[in-house]
Amino acid sequence: MGSNEETENYPRDTPGKGVTPTAEAIEPAAPDEFGMVQVWWGDGKGKTTATLGMGMRAAGHGYRVHLLQFMKGGAESVEAVRGEYNAIAALPGFSFENLGHYGWHGMADGSDEADHEAQAQAGLERAHELLEGAHQADLTAPLSFDGNPDDGVHMLIIDEVLYAVAMGLIDETAVRELVESKPDGLELVLSGGHERPAYLDELADLVTNVRKEHHPIDDGQRARKGTEY
Repeated sequence: MGSNEETENYPRDTPGKGVTPTAEAIEPAAPDEFGMVQVWWGDGKGKTTATLGMGMRAAGHGYRVHLLQFMKGGAESVEAVRGEYNAIAALPGFSFENLGHYGWHGMADGSDEADHEAQAQAGLERAHELLEGAHQADLTAPLSFDGNPDDGVHMLIIDEVLYAVAMGLIDETAVRELVESKPDGLELVLSGGHERPAYLDELADLVTNVRKEHHPIDDGQRARKGTEY
């Protein structure tokens, strides 16, 4: 069956004209429509999971993606090795860094409480450095997969920054100023926190509330390798 015959029986709005997509080699490319601000918050599991999945999708199209985590902690059952870090390291054009230590503010998890605010402030400063790099880069052009994120990225995911605000580690105004300072072509993704970040209502293009209906932690289930870390 020829290509015209394969697609002619599908409505014009059918994705891919009904042809099953296949994996293609990943080559550096530039997005045509990036530049939005996304906010992911809520008391449900899946905020980081969703943003990392989106980062993987962008990287799969050849776009340069960077993950900046303010902190990523958990119970003592969580090991130091993280499945997402291993996966990111295997993806071209996707990089990550963690500015905090492995612990949650206010959770009595053995981490240094006095150090959390300093780490959060360092994360905020690092975010500004990454935005400045994006300002200096040509985001309409492909970026090197091996390039330093300071030299520009197409998508910047700042994980747990909203949690840091909710815990009083950084100020709402500082995050607003961060968002307002981003270059037009950068897709900026902010996540974390159980409290609605109303201070970003006027700045965000997409806001998603990840709600919990039931979580195995309520029944005593501890974090599991491969799902929570």
